[in-house]
Amino acid sequence: MRLIRSSSWHAVTTFILLVGMQPVQASIDLNLSNKDSIKKAAKVAAAGMVRYYTGYRPGDVPGNLPDPYYWWEAGAMFGSLIEYYYYTRDTQYVDMTTQAMLWQVGRDKNYMPDNQTRTLGNDDQAFWALSAMSAAEVKFPDPPPDQPQWLELAQAVFNTQAHRWDTSTCGGGLKWQIFAFNAGYNYKNTVSNGCFFNLASRLAVYTNNETYAQWAERTWDWVNATGLIGPSYQFFDGSDDRKNCTEINHIQWTYNAGLFLLGAANMYNHTNGAEIWKTRLENIIAGLDIFFKDNVMTEVFCENTHCDVDQRSFKAYLSRWMAATTSKAPFTYDLLMPRLRASAAAAALQCNGPDNACGLRWTRGADYDGSTGVGEQMSALDVFQANLADRVPPRVTNSTGGTSKGDPNAGTRNSDEKFLGISEMKIAVGDQVGAGVLTSIFVVATICGVLFMVK
Repeated sequence: MRLIRSSSWHAVTTFILLVGMQPVQASIDLNLSNKDSIKKAAKVAAAGMVRYYTGYRPGDVPGNLPDPYYWWEAGAMFGSLIEYYYYTRDTQYVDMTTQAMLWQVGRDKNYMPDNQTRTLGNDDQAFWALSAMSAAEVKFPDPPPDQPQWLELAQAVFNTQAHRWDTSTCGGGLKWQIFAFNAGYNYKNTVSNGCFFNLASRLAVYTNNETYAQWAERTWDWVNATGLIGPSYQFFDGSDDRKNCTEINHIQWTYNAGLFLLGAANMYNHTNGAEIWKTRLENIIAGLDIFFKDNVMTEVFCENTHCDVDQRSFKAYLSRWMAATTSKAPFTYDLLMPRLRASAAAAALQCNGPDNACGLRWTRGADYDGSTGVGEQMSALDVFQANLADRVPPRVTNSTGGTSKGDPNAGTRNSDEKFLGISEMKIAVGDQVGAGVLTSIFVVATICGVLFMVK
């Protein structure tokens, strides 16, 4: 250790005193028995999240987050704001969200915009569709009649992805990447197939069209048969189709479990409480144990080391889909809400950074971890507003008050190959997409996955 010269001691002492005099930022005050307190906490978290978004400003691109955030996470963020409107009826973000959701639809109205298509993954595209599906379910204000409608957009993405179901390897499934020139094309991952299962099941409930339910069944059966669902209902990350999916990457993420949780809840709802889906739901909920410590949610694979930009948002989706599950399968309420309550209370304590910025590691209580960003804010927002799930009207279908217009043939006008005919353009780093496990993480994770604790 180098000695500090005596002339520097005064400056060091002054700095320490000044830091000590700064007021300690209080955590968010959250009373879970008070609806207005929950709404207030959600409002603070939402404001902190939207602070990162600049797409509504003149000259900026609606729907895009700045570096280092990928395109898919913007779609997920607007899904959080759609849910925020549902839970709080605060309309301040409605116009901004509508603008972004419609700006990014692409030429075939299936969330394949020209500035993203060349680097698009199935999961990236699907996250925007899941947000559109939420908008239909919660009666988010419909777009103008001359614009694509929420249900139509969700159906367009479903139709596009159903066409990509690949039986050439592994007996079926969706690949992670859409185009062969992208790294990860040979990876059939759980998040892409989980998104498709989730979307299909929700479309089945909303439209009462059995075709969607059949696709949901087919997807569940394939994921299960491939071994991506473990014996204790662990949802593993994926598998390489060059090895015919015979080797599984055993890493587990909260959002994979969440996708299948809500999908199973919708299938339970669609089948009028079929015992098979009730059993699956109960088993999925039991399998969530790995993601909770004293009922507080944690992203166990990365929070003790380093979570990348994507992974820092994953708890938002599990929180979001746990809450929606209680609506579609009410028997799950008593199983899920204690965890949402404990997690929300812990997240509120961790929101004690500058301007109530929320940290990542909720298990640390008020010991702020210094991690800030869109993902941290979104996760806090979603877990706060999830505690309003029993204080809002039920999610709707087209037979129970839904107003969103659909088109069963949406998204079928152009093939993926035609989208490759777009003009060459330089794609900025911030416009590249990489939902789920990024390529570098995937390589490391495949090697280290066997070390991961499997429940």
